Parts: sequence; C-alpha cells; structure tokens
Amino acid sequence: MELDREEERALRGEKGEALASAYRILAAIGEATGAKKLVPVKWAHVSGVNYNTIGDAGVQFLDSFSREARVAIRTTVNPMGYDMNHPEGISEKFAEKQASIVRSYERMGVEPSFTCTPYDVFDMPRKGTQVSFAESNAAVFSNSLLGIKTNKESALSALASSVTGKAPLSDLRLDEGRNPNVKIQADFDFKSELDFGLLGYFAGKNVKGSSVALAGVDSLSRPQAKALSAGIGTSGSCGMFTLGNPKAKEKISFGKEEARKIKDELSTADDGDVITFGSPQLNIEELNTLANLTEGKKFKKRCMIFCSRAIHNQAVKIGLAGRLEKAGGEFMCDSCTCLTPYVSKENYDSVITSSVKAAYYMNSSNKVGVALKDMKTIVKEYTQ
Repeated sequence: MELDREEERALRGEKGEALASAYRILAAIGEATGAKKLVPVKWAHVSGVNYNTIGDAGVQFLDSFSREARVAIRTTVNPMGYDMNHPEGISEKFAEKQASIVRSYERMGVEPSFTCTPYDVFDMPRKGTQVSFAESNAAVFSNSLLGIKTNKESALSALASSVTGKAPLSDLRLDEGRNPNVKIQADFDFKSELDFGLLGYFAGKNVKGSSVALAGVDSLSRPQAKALSAGIGTSGSCGMFTLGNPKAKEKISFGKEEARKIKDELSTADDGDVITFGSPQLNIEELNTLANLTEGKKFKKRCMIFCSRAIHNQAVKIGLAGRLEKAGGEFMCDSCTCLTPYVSKENYDSVITSSVKAAYYMNSSNKVGVALKDMKTIVKEYTQ
C-alpha cells in the first residue's frame, strides 16, 4: 500500500508516537485487505467504550493513548456499560473503570454521544461520503440504506481513523466491493421487526462476503431496517445488504424452517426475570410504538428501556418518556442491553427481549438465558 509523504512521516513517528501507532494499524489493515492507498474519511464512530467489552487492557491502552492522541475528524462513540445517572447495582470497580474510559475519550476530543445508532441521533452525511464506523449495525445500516461508505470497522481501526482522518481504500469503500455475490431468497411472511432480525442473523451467518442481496423483501420501515442491520452485523463479517433480485453467483433460501432454527439457537428460555428493549438503542418511533402498546397497562416484571441520552431528552419533551414510565418502564441512557452489567447471572437467570443482537450477547457474554419474543408479544404477555 502506498503512503504519501505526510503519511510516511507520521508512520515513522515524526508527528508523535500516538499518530505513528494509528498509522501502523491502518497500514497493517491496508496490506491485509489489498488496499492501494489511504483515503480521507469525514467521521469516525468508535466502539470499545463499555468496560465489559475492552477490560483492563483496553482501559490502560486508552489512558496511555489519549495522553497524546487527539481526534482529527468528527468522532462519536458507542454506548458505555451503564447509565451514570442510575448506578444502582453497579460495582465500584466497574464504575471506576468506566469513568476512566470516558475520561480518555473525552481527553481525545470525541463527542460523548454514547449511542450505537448515530443515524437516529445526528444528521448523516450525503451519499458516497467515506466514514469509519465500528458499530456493526451502524455500518450495515449506513452502507445499505444511506449509501455512505464504510467497512465494518473494528474498535482499533475506527480509533486509528479518528486521529488520522484516513482509512484503507478497500472492500465496501470501493464500488466493486459493494456488489453482492450471494443472494438470499426470502420466502417468508414477515410479521414483526424480530422476523427481520432473524433474517439478518441468518444472512450474516451464511454469507462470507462483504455484501448480500435480499430478494423477497421489497421495502423496509426504519425499525425493520435497524433490526435487519443489527442481525447481519452480529453474526458475521457482512457489512451491507441490497434489496431486489439481482443475478448472483450463489443463491440461499430463507423460509420458515431457517427462521425457526435461528430463533431456537438464540431463544434459550421460555420465560425471563426481566424485560429489556433497546439493542440497538430505541429511537423516537420505536418508543412511540411501545408507548401506544402499553397505554393504560403496567409491566408485571422489571422493564429496562435503553436509548441514547439525546433520544431520551426528546422523549421527555414530547411526553413519551412519562407515558412509558407510567407503564413501569425504566430508562437507561448512554448504554445498551448488550454486555451491560445491569443484566448478569448474579442478578437474573434469564431475560426477555425482542432483539436478536441482545439475545446473542446475553447468551454468549452475559451468560443468562434468553426468551426472544417480538415487542407486541412481550407487551401482551407481560403487562396487565
């Protein structure tokens, strides 16, 4: 991969060790992916914010890196582990480590967005803009629905892009890399967002390339697109989908049996001790749907609703937050169902959720059982 003169100087350490480290990361990725050069990116969205995700090694790295590194482009960040306004049940150690992570990112100059859905919070750049998004659902959503160009970045690659303003020109950053070689033919009656999450998880699991075509899906609402993007991003390396029926080298079928197998894999309990909504974090439209479903009702079990602080502020202003709190919902901002210490084996045996992504991480990382049900079913079964 060719670097220009300024990039070479930075790589040699002439502009500081932090920048040299970032360029080493990008150079290694570029060589591995066959990139010919680095290209400017306008925006980085960085993951690796939750202490449960990066651990002590990540905390130490960020503390050291942030002493010198400063972001060169707009940089937003993923959710942290918990809502600092609701520290109940959070250990002193976790709170201290999480605070250190936040300080490190703020020292670098990031926007403290703490959201996994930047497309729900911010005005997005125009079609064709190069960005570097590490949050998987945001990368898939942005590539597929908005025409923005990003690879499915890692925490380190997006962090490197944030301080250099560059990314390797490869895969989904190239027009030819966005053409799918595999088509999934969906012969399925989609009745809820959960069904689209199951399709996404199936696609991510079975498609090894960067892009997949989905035939049999004519259009998507925003909540459906979010669920689909999150499912794809969770189970594999695929970073983009297209709708339609193009010619493809390989065709895979998705029907009732395939959906059932995915749900059986992820739904490991019949019931749960707590309800969680928000993985990805809920937006105003989804909060409104939930508020309408729960109007005049009350949750029979604890119900945590995860959304960004920005979305919650909007929900408070228009009365949505109050309606959901009246139904027994508890808002947890700046955090997400995935990998949160609010839900652990010490607290709960199993969780009820409508999210495929949450189900995967609750099973694999939080080590609790999961009752995976769509939002309407959850409200029907667990309110009175």
